[in-house]
Amino acid sequence: MMRWRPRLLAADPPELLVYDEATVCPYLQGRDARMPLRVPTRMLTPQEFAERLRVGDRRQGVLLYRTSCPTCQACEPIRIDVERFVADKTQRRVYRRGLGRIDVEIGPPELTPEKVALYNRHKAERDLNADGHDIDEVGYRAFLVDTCCESFEIRYRVDGRLIGVAVVDRAEDALSAVYFYFDPDFEPLSPGVFSIMKQLELCRAWGLRYLYLGLYIRECPSMAYKARYLPHERRIAGRWRRFDRAGAAVEPPVSEET
Repeated sequence: MMRWRPRLLAADPPELLVYDEATVCPYLQGRDARMPLRVPTRMLTPQEFAERLRVGDRRQGVLLYRTSCPTCQACEPIRIDVERFVADKTQRRVYRRGLGRIDVEIGPPELTPEKVALYNRHKAERDLNADGHDIDEVGYRAFLVDTCCESFEIRYRVDGRLIGVAVVDRAEDALSAVYFYFDPDFEPLSPGVFSIMKQLELCRAWGLRYLYLGLYIRECPSMAYKARYLPHERRIAGRWRRFDRAGAAVEPPVSEET
C-alpha cells in the first residue's frame, strides 16, 4: 500500500510532489537513496530555474529532484564559476583539436531515431545500462526532450555523422548540463571534455556566470571526473564552497547571494 500521496508543495510556482520513497542508490553500491521527485505546475522562468539550481536541484524530463538521503551525503552539486575557471593544458588541447574536426549545431531538444540509437549504443558499450534494456522513443522523449524550463541541445558531428548530443538547460545566470552521450568510436577525441569546454564558451558568449555540472560523487568514477575542472564550487551542507587547484576548499563558504 502506498505510504504517502502526491501533494502540492509551497513554491514559486507551486510544485507537485509525485514520488518520495527510498530506493537503491544508482551511483554507490549497497546504499539507499532518497530523491523526491517534483513537478512544477507550469514552465519555470529563467529566474525561477536559477533559484532552483542555486539550492541544488537537478532536472530530469519535467521532474525536479534534490538528493535527500538519510544516511549519506556523498552527492554534492557542482558548478563552475566561468569568470574564475582556468582550463588546464589537456582541456585546452582537447578543445583546440575538437574545433578542427567537430561541427557544432545548437537547437531545441528533438526526438529522432538517430539519437535514440546513439544513446542506446553509448549506454551499452560503456557499461552504463544497468537494467539491460534499451530506451525506446517514448522513454527518450520523457527523459531528454520533455522539460519544465528553457532547454536546448548541442549536436556534435564529424563529416556529417552524429557523434554526440548534450542536453542543456538555461537559467537567468547559468547553463546546466543535463546529460551527454556520444559515439564510443570517437572516444579518442574526448568528446565529453570538448562538450564541457563548448558549454563554457557559450556561457561566456551569453554573459552567464555559472555552468552547473550536476552531481559530484568522489567514490563514483563516472561522476568524480567533474572535480578536474578547477576552480569549481560544490554545495556541501547547504553552502557553496570553492575548491582551488590544490583541491582544498577555500574559506569562507561562497556567499549564498551568488
